[in-house]
Amino acid sequence: MTPAIVWFRNDLRLRDHPALQAALKSGMAPLPVYIHAPHEEGAWKPGAASDAWRHRSLAALDADLRSRGSRLHVFAGDSLQTLQAIAAATGAAAVFWHRRHEPCVDERDAAIRRTLHRGGLRAEAHNGSLLFEPWQVATRNDAPFRVFTPFWKAALAAWPRHTLNEAPPSLPAFERLPGEALLGHLGLQPDPRWDTGFWDAWRPGEQGAADALGTFAQRALHDYRDGRDRPDQPLTSGLSPHLHFGEIAPWRVVAELASIEPADQRFAYVRELGWREFAHHVLHHFPHTTDANFNPRFDDFDWAEPDPDTLRAWKFGRTGVPIVDAGMRQLTATGWIHNRVRMVVASYLTKHLRVHWHHGARWFWDRLVDADLANNTLGWQWVAGTGVDAAPYFRVFNPVLQARRFDPDGAYIAQWVPELRGVPAAARHAPWEVPRALGDIGRYPPQPVVDLAEGRRGALDALARLKPI
Repeated sequence: MTPAIVWFRNDLRLRDHPALQAALKSGMAPLPVYIHAPHEEGAWKPGAASDAWRHRSLAALDADLRSRGSRLHVFAGDSLQTLQAIAAATGAAAVFWHRRHEPCVDERDAAIRRTLHRGGLRAEAHNGSLLFEPWQVATRNDAPFRVFTPFWKAALAAWPRHTLNEAPPSLPAFERLPGEALLGHLGLQPDPRWDTGFWDAWRPGEQGAADALGTFAQRALHDYRDGRDRPDQPLTSGLSPHLHFGEIAPWRVVAELASIEPADQRFAYVRELGWREFAHHVLHHFPHTTDANFNPRFDDFDWAEPDPDTLRAWKFGRTGVPIVDAGMRQLTATGWIHNRVRMVVASYLTKHLRVHWHHGARWFWDRLVDADLANNTLGWQWVAGTGVDAAPYFRVFNPVLQARRFDPDGAYIAQWVPELRGVPAAARHAPWEVPRALGDIGRYPPQPVVDLAEGRRGALDALARLKPI
């Protein structure tokens, strides 16, 4: 059979893989290829935590392919030149891949497709990561949405049909190709290995994604609507990194949850998938928002010059605000942070510390295993009040009230801030209010790095000085 290159990127699975299915349906022999080319991703090349996950996910994909008689052919270098060299060496007649919607990658892929076409190769890009392509949902005026609720209403009215495909039982084998690299030589694993704690919480790969979905469907989904805001309880899906790396298709998630009752819990989760769709919709139509405020009014906002020590205290959980510190330490230990707490720590940085959201977005990008450019951009601009459908800047999360509401017993705080485990639960949310509760512990900051009332007032004063457009 004539070979067809299946170019794997953030779609590291064999089930529900439209590009792989396209090669098979064309009667060609799929040649699985991964090309490591972070230099082609511009200012937002993958961060260190993403690389650590990718290493393990690629290894899992290779093992899945080998169990079917094939294997993953790994390369490093220029994507176009590598694809052309593989085609020349193997006689491949086509290249199939899945679209990515990061601005720099999208532009690169378009150029690659044109060049491959001119060279006589069949070059096809498919949707492998979203329920909807970003251009498939539009307002009545054929414009992009800027508010989630009408976007989601329109999306539900135009719900697409997706075909579920099991992984092929066998795939053809190819000999080692010129220029192939060893996975271990790509430099994806950190040195020193600060990621070792991640893998107590995560299992990268397609089977890990399936297991996470099964666990969620059996347990957490039944309490998801309200429980998803409780960082002290395991009531979220844990699917975000698996979705980002394409280890499971979002339509597979929706299909496998379709029979779960009660329906309102299921709908609440699918709506959260809708926010992921909305993030990609916004990034596609407003690609400048990765680095620029969507609302240009905030271009003149009086952001504070970050104090290096204070910024470091935020990054590593030493601010003296327990819920903030718990979240940032969870991030360091596991490469992930609960979504409710993401909002709290982001609000603290952009409001109480009045630090530009760029600093937080960059830190999350490097440290999250589920770092997704669309979600990261939308999330930070939403909290900072600078983006589409954003929380207004004057909405300043009070981290103490958030902790008391969503971590009422201080269990989450105690888990990630061990200095406070001996403190009475009622005092864990704001220990500076009960200084005797800290006793002789001495290891935890006795006061927040910024007084919460003063920080809030400074943020609102800066907003008042901002001229309306």
